[in-house]
Amino acid sequence: MRLDMEKPILDLNDRLAAENRALLNRHNVFVLDLLASPGAGKTSLILATIEQLRAEHRIAVIEGDIASDVDAQRIKAQGIPAVQINTGGACHLEAQMIRRALDALDLENLDLIVIENVGNLVCPTDFYLGEDTKAMILSVPEGHDKPLKYPGIFQVAEVVLLNKIDTMPVFDFDERQFRIEVKRINPSALIFPIAATQGRGIKAWAQWLASRAESKAERQSSGLVP
Repeated sequence: MRLDMEKPILDLNDRLAAENRALLNRHNVFVLDLLASPGAGKTSLILATIEQLRAEHRIAVIEGDIASDVDAQRIKAQGIPAVQINTGGACHLEAQMIRRALDALDLENLDLIVIENVGNLVCPTDFYLGEDTKAMILSVPEGHDKPLKYPGIFQVAEVVLLNKIDTMPVFDFDERQFRIEVKRINPSALIFPIAATQGRGIKAWAQWLASRAESKAERQSSGLVP
């Protein structure tokens, strides 16, 4: 007899995630789940995005890591609320973890929450957290073949951020082939080429994110968000 534990685990997670989403909708907060492998530039992107949006949007960050609070401290140093989640070895965040983090934030005074998921291109793809959208970062040094090797993460991402484009001349990265493979897997995916530490391409990305958050706020005020 074989017991399949994956479905019950995911079903429970999805129910808790739906509760998270309902809570966030009540407070009119837009949530981004940001996925990437370690070193792809998640925190650098978050910091650059905060710089672009903080004048007009109230932002908080939920940091997911196996251990340490280094990234959360970097966010807090910019005067932005940040909650650290240490998974103790788990390779992804789950809805119940996010709920505890939400309880530590002042949702009444937030417009946007960015979740920095644990660095991994596989595990986080199956776990809905209650977010409004998922985005992923791929850095140029990781190679243009990653959509072929890890199609799941490209399928669930509404946005793909191609980071560290300033290193393109140094690495054998075929951007044209990369775009072809991303669009084959996920035809509707938006692709933003960026260099987060230099601020290149960040404005276009931040404007897109702000427009999504503002659109939710408008729909919420019209009673269109459940």
